[in-house]
Amino acid sequence: MRTLFVPLAVMALAVSPAFSQSTAGSNPSSLGHAAPEAPEPAGPLDLRSALALARQFNPGLSSAAREREATDAAVVQAGAWPNPVFGAQVEDLRRGNRTTTLQLSQPIELGGKRAARVTAAERARDQAASALLARRSELRASTITLFFEVLAAQERLRLAQDSVGLAGVATRAAANRVAAGKVAPLEESRARVAEAGIRVELLQAEGALRSSRRQLASLWGNANPRFTHADGAIDLLPAATADAVQHRLSEAPVLRQARLEVERRQALSALEQARRVPDITVSLGAKRVPADEGMGSGSGRNQVVVGVSVPLPIFDTNRGNVAEALSREEKARDDLLAAELQLRADVAQATERLRSARATAETLQRHALPGAEAAYKAAARGFELGKFSFLEALDAQRTLFQVRNQYLLALADAHRAAGELDRLLGTEGDEPLRATAVAR
Repeated sequence: MRTLFVPLAVMALAVSPAFSQSTAGSNPSSLGHAAPEAPEPAGPLDLRSALALARQFNPGLSSAAREREATDAAVVQAGAWPNPVFGAQVEDLRRGNRTTTLQLSQPIELGGKRAARVTAAERARDQAASALLARRSELRASTITLFFEVLAAQERLRLAQDSVGLAGVATRAAANRVAAGKVAPLEESRARVAEAGIRVELLQAEGALRSSRRQLASLWGNANPRFTHADGAIDLLPAATADAVQHRLSEAPVLRQARLEVERRQALSALEQARRVPDITVSLGAKRVPADEGMGSGSGRNQVVVGVSVPLPIFDTNRGNVAEALSREEKARDDLLAAELQLRADVAQATERLRSARATAETLQRHALPGAEAAYKAAARGFELGKFSFLEALDAQRTLFQVRNQYLLALADAHRAAGELDRLLGTEGDEPLRATAVAR
């Protein structure tokens, strides 16, 4: 009976590499890994530190990195050879007439299926890598935008605090003039109403600052921000020229993803075409048959069994899957064209917003703010000397605060537009945003 297993052992040794698949892409030790707590500073936070915290502790970025690792394992699996099949068959359970067959079969893929499968998996891996880069760019853009939102909120709070102080001065001046009999008590009432309205704006500014700080800290997973304030210059405007935008347009993440999707669909179409070619299965085994009657021996004999099986593609020719794959490939090409058109429209809109916000901020800084500050100082001094009415001083004060608030809104809108451009076009490197100071 030992000779029965000799051919089977030979074939098992020949196909043994199929059972030693590499598992280098797996990482069992990472199962159950808890996200580390972000070491957010308890003092001031600058832009570079915020970017580092977001890159290291953002859960969405970690998820994209895990997906990239998963596609590496998918490529390994796509290159696996089919497993051999061991079969055993017994005919006639009576001992004297029993026939036993042991057989080892090995499927062999034809038509380039394995190569096409690996190519499709590699294109999916490229997509995951591109998605990771896109997520990094998006996270960087969000961090920069929210950081400058915090700076703007801090400046609005400071402006509101200054406004409350100025309103208090105006109220005391009005009260002194009423006490001196120079103006009617109505002037003091107006001053107190105006001061109350400014204090409401102060409360709103405090709430906006708390909200913007929470949004920034949420990028690295902290629900309650620990940093005291954002350390940076709000009047640094992002610089984005038309040439730089056009240079980055062709390498935008959405276009890169769309092009990779076309390549992946091409690989899947090639795989479905390859699947139309039937695979074959070769078999090698041994058969133990009982002794023939009249041979004068009670022992049986062994026979070598060799076989080949080929499926006949009569009913299933994979025609439907091929047609589906080709249609999805054309759909991916259409999606690429649509993504390019939409990207150009979005980039043009964000670029125009950035250009308009820069022009507004520069105009307010050069012309409106100096004039409003001079007018308010003159009105306040004149009101104290009795040359101007309280309404004139209050109007000058409101004009100054409105111009300052418009200036902050223009700065914030410029950074939001620059962040949108970075999200659309991707970012180059990890250096903080290049910016230029507003001309004074």
